[in-house]
Amino acid sequence: MEWQADEQGLQQVLQLLRDSQSPDTATQRSVQQKLEQLNQYPDFNNYLIFVLTRLKSEDEPTRSLSGLILKNNVKVHYQNFPPAVAHFIKQECLNNIGDPSPLIRATIGILITTIATKGELQTWPELLPQLCNLLNSDDYSTCEGSFGALQKICEDSSELLDSDALNRPLNIMIPKFLQFFKHRSPKIRSHAIACVNQFIIGRAQALMDNIDTFIESLFALAADEDSEVRKNVCRALVMLLEVRIDRLIPHMHSIVEYMLQRTRDPDENVSLEACEFWLTLAEQPICKEAISGHLAQLVPVLVNGMKYSEIDIILLKGDVEEDEAVPDNEQDIKPRFHKSRTVTLRHEGGDGGGVEGEDSDEDDDDDDDDSLSDWNLRKCSAAALDVLANVFRGELLPPLLPVLKGLLFHPDWIVKESGILVLGAIAEGCMQDMVPYLPELIPHLIQCLSDKKALVRSISCWTLSRYAFWVVSQPADSYLKPLMTELLRRILDSNKRVQEAACSAFATLEEEACTELVPYLSFILDTLVFAFSKYQHKNLLILYDAIGTLADSVGHHLNQPEYIQKLMPPLIQKWNELKDEDKDLFPLLECLSSVATALQSGFLPYCEPVYQRCVTLVQKNLAQAMMYNQQPDQYEAPDKDFMIVALDLLSGLAEGLGSHVDQLVARSNIMTLLFQCMQDTMPEVRQSSFALLGDLTKACFVHVKPCIAEFMPVLGLNLNPEFISVCNNATWAIGEIAIQMGTEMQPFVALVLSNLVDIINRPNTPKTLLENTAITIGRLGYVCPQEVAPILPQFIQPLCTSLRNIRDNEEKDSAFRGICVMIGANPGGVVQDFIFFCDAVASWVNPKDDLRDMFYKILHGFKDQVGDDNWQQFSEQFPPVLKERLSACYNV
Repeated sequence: MEWQADEQGLQQVLQLLRDSQSPDTATQRSVQQKLEQLNQYPDFNNYLIFVLTRLKSEDEPTRSLSGLILKNNVKVHYQNFPPAVAHFIKQECLNNIGDPSPLIRATIGILITTIATKGELQTWPELLPQLCNLLNSDDYSTCEGSFGALQKICEDSSELLDSDALNRPLNIMIPKFLQFFKHRSPKIRSHAIACVNQFIIGRAQALMDNIDTFIESLFALAADEDSEVRKNVCRALVMLLEVRIDRLIPHMHSIVEYMLQRTRDPDENVSLEACEFWLTLAEQPICKEAISGHLAQLVPVLVNGMKYSEIDIILLKGDVEEDEAVPDNEQDIKPRFHKSRTVTLRHEGGDGGGVEGEDSDEDDDDDDDDSLSDWNLRKCSAAALDVLANVFRGELLPPLLPVLKGLLFHPDWIVKESGILVLGAIAEGCMQDMVPYLPELIPHLIQCLSDKKALVRSISCWTLSRYAFWVVSQPADSYLKPLMTELLRRILDSNKRVQEAACSAFATLEEEACTELVPYLSFILDTLVFAFSKYQHKNLLILYDAIGTLADSVGHHLNQPEYIQKLMPPLIQKWNELKDEDKDLFPLLECLSSVATALQSGFLPYCEPVYQRCVTLVQKNLAQAMMYNQQPDQYEAPDKDFMIVALDLLSGLAEGLGSHVDQLVARSNIMTLLFQCMQDTMPEVRQSSFALLGDLTKACFVHVKPCIAEFMPVLGLNLNPEFISVCNNATWAIGEIAIQMGTEMQPFVALVLSNLVDIINRPNTPKTLLENTAITIGRLGYVCPQEVAPILPQFIQPLCTSLRNIRDNEEKDSAFRGICVMIGANPGGVVQDFIFFCDAVASWVNPKDDLRDMFYKILHGFKDQVGDDNWQQFSEQFPPVLKERLSACYNV
């Protein structure tokens, strides 16, 4: 007995569908309530499918809407549908997949794949065979509708289709799809390629077995007149480049020629897919060989793709020059993620050091217009030029420079703007080879910062930031001063996009210039503080970054009463305005953390309320987590980022204020809270807790010491290199604790030593973790040699290798004292690896006198022990530099 629709019920459903198309919000609300009521009736879903598939008298949008409401019901309630209802819906879908209307066919296809993803592919065995059969129909609508449904199923369930669970249907489906590459209808050809494309990245076996047929069929469609077909061909070739480059290499010359043509395709969807080819190819070892002969054609094509299209300019409101007074649309503000603290060390050569993980959040992508965050030809072309510049370096310039010159001085602003983007895109790869041209180009770019078009001003900010490294290496008056002066004006631009680009560029300049900025601090702070009163919401968040980066860059030079007077009142005002639940606290707390570390004692007048609030944030968060764990249906899970940012600011305070933080810690329950945070399930919370523990150990150990017996086992448990940053910070904290505890560390060494030795001997351990582990083992050996020295042969070689690259500092000093004390306690333990010890000693530039004496005694003791002849033989294996250093500094 087939289900029949009741006229009255049908009218009710149709009225609901009509109401739901009304723009009125009150009507929308009542529609929602009605829907919830009707969902209580099992056969409501029968009415919905009935309207979609059989009620041809209704208009198409209403019928399609009925199908989409049904799709949502399937998503949420499918497991509660009575079997008869589910059966009726499935049967109606298959019987009507060939509806004459493209909209209805597409809606039925969406409904089919939604049912299939509800675990129904296994329990609806006739679905795939029936759809594949319908492909043979002479009726175009039936064939197209079935293909549309199959394409959606392939997109949603590609992994399941390639598994044994369904008895490998692809063995039949893929050869079937390949036959349709030659179909007379472009829509069908396009579906067929799109279906097969779903299985390239997963390397489905059935496709790999037919790979040559697939590639030949693609080549046959290369010049297809339909743009959707061309787009799918390009997409397939780009994926094959990643997965089966071996099969493309024999044809590479013609593929490159083809892609050059397609990157200029009049249809932007095609040119964008084709442009991805260059991005993907640049990551392949054969890139240089494949493109070298084509650079002269490729460069102008990519450059041409970097102009704004008319649509871009409309979307970017490119004709709006002044919008600083227009409040931001809250939807446009991307969520901020806080990067937790990781403790790192200073290296030879490079700078760095202190705490990593507070880098400015500006990715170096060509993301100069992120409100158009969707990927487009401009961005793809710029990204491709960027990666190719890194592959070809100077070889890119001969084809590029003549083109570039024409663009940079072009009267049309759209063309000039694209030239400035080109110059920024090649900065990283071609920097060395661009140097001769920069004395002429940088002043031109600085001039472009005051162009009358906002989009030219904003791209000039970005491109100049890409050359900041060079600007800073020249005499300050030549380029740094004019650049800084003009960038500060742009920070106060009347256009919001320019403000944003200028702030980001200034943050990059700060990182490169560091203390070079000190003479201009007063001028810089006046500008940044004025921007506080001027900026809308989104740019305020970037301004915090610029201020935090300034503090990181100039450090203690910021600690002048005049500067503190300018900077702190507006920051504290914002701090007081924001509620504890406001995510804007993240960037502000990060900024204050940098400022507190830089100002040191200068931050004292502000520290109490800031400290208290951080402790409160941690406490609230832990309490909410506890309530959520006990009653997850009653309470929301806390956003732990608040706790992480607060712990990191407390670290900044401890680091900046040093022993002054003692009073604050004494009057709070931070140690109890810290014990809970150290055991949190979220790795980032533990990571920040151990950083804070280390900083408090250095600043006010009297408050940490009573907790050591409780804390040490937790630290031991976290020496797990699967969580690199957690492990790194825990290791560092153990080393700091060892130095403070001295011989009292003895009962705890066994809790941590074997894990540390495992880590230092693990292959592929990141450098930062190796260095921190080496220092901590050295420090444990220094305070408890009797516990550590007996196993010296297990770690002395990697210990010495890791320590040699760290520049002279307190951490390195204490670790080497540890090595010397352990060699004293177990001289035999170092004999096999003595050359590594010699090399590590030679890495010191200026050891303290007493440490130098320790080195001298060990080196001469070893030499006396083995005798001159043996020492002569032994030192023959030293590299010449090592030999010279040891003989000059230690007379051996």
